[in-house]
Amino acid sequence: MIRIFQRHCNFSEQSASKPRPVWFDREKIFDHFMLTLFDDKYNDKVEYTAFHDSGNGSIEDHFLNNKDCKTVSIKGGNDAQSFLNLLNYVIEKPYNDEDIIYFVEDDYLHKYGWVDILEEGVNMVGADYFTLYDHPDKYYLSMYENLTSKVIATKSVHWRSTPSTTNTYACKFSTLKKHFDIHVKYCDLVEKWTKDHDKFTELWEKGSNLISCIPGYSTHVEGNMLSPIIDWEKVWKY
Repeated sequence: MIRIFQRHCNFSEQSASKPRPVWFDREKIFDHFMLTLFDDKYNDKVEYTAFHDSGNGSIEDHFLNNKDCKTVSIKGGNDAQSFLNLLNYVIEKPYNDEDIIYFVEDDYLHKYGWVDILEEGVNMVGADYFTLYDHPDKYYLSMYENLTSKVIATKSVHWRSTPSTTNTYACKFSTLKKHFDIHVKYCDLVEKWTKDHDKFTELWEKGSNLISCIPGYSTHVEGNMLSPIIDWEKVWKY
């Protein structure tokens, strides 16, 4: 079972000033994400929960109020508290250790078929963490100029080892339990954001691993940070 938890809020200080493509629209991205799940073969394979942060606005004033999906609304007020709330919510569930937990932020666009690709990666590659986002920063930022990646082929795509990702990632429930304290540690309630890069760097240094599919099956919809190769505007339209 892939258990999806997508975080939503009415307003985020962390993302308010981020550059976006002209076609960016959170509600349409949500609607597209839901469409990627509308396949009979996913009925017993996928469970979706919208996790709303009521700290900056009521659920009644969010588009989720008009959507037909399971929604949980808890007061957070900032990125760090919101993600900490989600971690605490998930860790208390009686899930199977083999269940895949997929944390998703509300500004990520997915290609059709991403469910199969994620499942393929988990089943065929012995990694701890998985992302469908092919980070463009791993190709051009000087901090990664000496980055060496292992490339692995599965039946549909390639995967590369990568040192870090954002807070949109997947892992088995057993892995989340194993590293729970590290995930909590980087929810910085003082600076009010989750230090995802530092978190995955520590996990890497402690022997964990993370892989991303290439090309990407999802993208962070932010300015020049779109996954390369793919025409994401076309994905969004169809």
